[in-house]
Order: sequence, then C-alpha cells, then structure tokens
Amino acid sequence: MKLNKLKAIIVGCILSLMPTIFLKAQTSETKATLVEGIFVAGYADNGGYLNLVGPAIKFSNKPWTMLVGLLPSLKFKEDKTESGTKNSLITPTLGFGLTTVYKHFAIQIPLFYNGKTQTNDGKWNVGVGIGYKF
Repeated sequence: MKLNKLKAIIVGCILSLMPTIFLKAQTSETKATLVEGIFVAGYADNGGYLNLVGPAIKFSNKPWTMLVGLLPSLKFKEDKTESGTKNSLITPTLGFGLTTVYKHFAIQIPLFYNGKTQTNDGKWNVGVGIGYKF
C-alpha cells in the first residue's frame, strides 16, 4: 500500500512539472544547427584519412581555437602485400592530435598508431590535414 502511494506522489510531481519544462523549452531562443564540428581530410602513413574531431580539450581566443584530443577517423590505404590476403581499403581508426582553427579554416597534426605485424614493428605515424569548421 505504501509503495502505491509513493508511486502516485512521484507521478503527480512529474506531471505537475511537465508544463513548466515545456514552456521553458518553447520560450528559449536557440540557434538550430544541423551539423556542428570540424571535418578534416589529410595524409598519414602513405594513405589518406577523413575525420570529425572527437572529444578534446579546447583553448579558444577568438578567432583562433586550438584543440588537443581524440580523432575518430577513416583511413584510406591500400595494402602492399604479395600474399593473397589484404586489409580493406577503408579502415576505421582512432588517432590523437592537435587541431588549430582560424575562423572556419582548420589545420591538423594527427598521430595514428599502426600495430605490430609479422613484417613491421608497431609505431606511431605523424600526418597533416586541412579542414573546415561548421
């Protein structure tokens, strides 16, 4: 019986707060954007990459912005192996790096890690890219 009364009180509180939540949401002026972020294309490790800058630490002094953080990317690189098995031309990867933005123009210096294989040691590869801030 006590549990039913508690549920009724919680539902009553939620229902009484709903009009104020909807009224505030409708009266606030927000600028709607379809896409927000930084799109970068570049070159690293004898192949290309595309990324949207991910979570980062941001330093801003208008019109300059500098971000240090993670770079979820798609790498485009053809395997140069003579064996019958090859990796896909497009592979997802996660990089780390520095992105500098001036107004809407972005320059990026990413670091991507290639793991150890039978023929190569694992190592970090530095790249360079340019992009646009939406």
